[in-house]
Amino acid sequence: MKRQIVRCLASRRYSQWTLRYSQWTLRPTVVLIAALFVAHCFVVDSYAAVTSPPNVVVIFIDDMGYADINPFGGTKYPTPHLDAMAANGRTFTDFVVSSAVCSASRSALLTGCYHRRIGISGALGPKSNIGINADETTLAEVCRSKGYSTAIFGKWHLGHHPKFLPTQHGFDVFYGIPYSNDMWPLHPDYLARRAKNPNTKSPWPDLPMISSTRDHGYEIVNDNVQPSDQEQMTRQFTEKAVEFIHQNDDHPFFLYLPHPMVHVPLYVSETFRGKSGQGLFGDVVMEVDWSVGQVVQAIEDIGATENTIVVFTSDNGPWLSYGTHAGHATPLREGKGTMFEGGYREPTIMQWKGKIPAGTTCDKLCSTIDLLPTVAKLIGAELPEKKIDGKDIRPLLFGEQDAVSPHDAFWCYYKGGELQAVRSERFKLMFPHAYRTLDGREGRSDGLPISYKMNKTALSLFDLDNDISETTDVKEKYPEVVKELMAAAEQARKELGDKLTKRTGSELRAPGKMAEGDESMALNW
Repeated sequence: MKRQIVRCLASRRYSQWTLRYSQWTLRPTVVLIAALFVAHCFVVDSYAAVTSPPNVVVIFIDDMGYADINPFGGTKYPTPHLDAMAANGRTFTDFVVSSAVCSASRSALLTGCYHRRIGISGALGPKSNIGINADETTLAEVCRSKGYSTAIFGKWHLGHHPKFLPTQHGFDVFYGIPYSNDMWPLHPDYLARRAKNPNTKSPWPDLPMISSTRDHGYEIVNDNVQPSDQEQMTRQFTEKAVEFIHQNDDHPFFLYLPHPMVHVPLYVSETFRGKSGQGLFGDVVMEVDWSVGQVVQAIEDIGATENTIVVFTSDNGPWLSYGTHAGHATPLREGKGTMFEGGYREPTIMQWKGKIPAGTTCDKLCSTIDLLPTVAKLIGAELPEKKIDGKDIRPLLFGEQDAVSPHDAFWCYYKGGELQAVRSERFKLMFPHAYRTLDGREGRSDGLPISYKMNKTALSLFDLDNDISETTDVKEKYPEVVKELMAAAEQARKELGDKLTKRTGSELRAPGKMAEGDESMALNW
């Protein structure tokens, strides 16, 4: 900071002065101006006096609800490592994802774009022939451009064929599963149906575990993942993450740790089985919490705590139809698969010792799409050439006084291109559409789902500052807000289209596709 002040003073020719306090005979007004000027130098460099590019760690949980960890919900099971992360960092209470479903959400995180813009919707499965386009620039590629080591351990879910694997999109190392852990012939739901009808055929092939490096291609290290393997995944991916951190103790790195848990079917290691006293879901969350602790400890072990930003968040809300095997979004409405707040507002914590103010909370609207441009600014990297939707949220990250959300409007797309809502910092305009709901019913306790029913919402305006549960339509009270958000929706439809109003967007980009001749490179698991 002293060097920065000197540079700031020198730039205004203060270096020509010989400043001796005993010789100053300035009037009080001049002294005040000088003091304000020096204070301004601090503000100019207010981004936490970042003197070297930080390591970047993103821990991405699958299907975790807003209230599933103690910093957000006060659970009946302990989450001590996430509690410590919140105490040492900053919680974000209005942090949202692009879509309330797996692949779409992950594509937005890694590209800084609304998933709709880059052609990724829903959850890609083993029969899918698309993936993230090679023309898109990922967060890993942004980091690699500045010489970072990059790795992913866990669930990818952005295309399972070799041309779509992470090592084709900026990652040096990948070890994990290509899509969700329930896309698997041993899913309990399928096994229950087969028990009733032995002739029932599995909709899924065997689930593989893949190891891939940028220089040496890929190999299938386990072509038929079993329940015993799933029990070890959280621990296994954590151990590989810790090893990667230690391997890069003197080199900048980007670590992406997208855990398959707490997505159903739930599995936990013997160490945590029964430990929560709150059922299998609590056990699984406790193991995820342990994983966070291991990663944070590894960063401390290599002496990089003050030069590493750690982000913890989730891809979407809880899969409520699975009852006690799903989490909770209380007090938010609904969950995964809807663009109500419970579907796309996620429990988020960020930690960076000495930079992010400890024990603080940010209630401003921001999103996973903001991570790429923010990290790019932090490490001095160029932004992607193609248009992105994310914004630099460093003022929010560092708790700057009077910092505001960079998003005048956030577009809530779901279900293959339906613009279901548009929101601002305070208000959310929901458009008429069908959505799934349990409608107050309780789910089961055996890991099997119950059926949703379909409801339809009317055009509604919700005041999220005063009605976070989205219970009361206030469009008649705030007609000017409706008008503003309608205009934002029109811009969304112009750029990205809208299935509900049969609009075709002018700025849509195609996903990567298996082209003619790629068949020889296809992996049909």
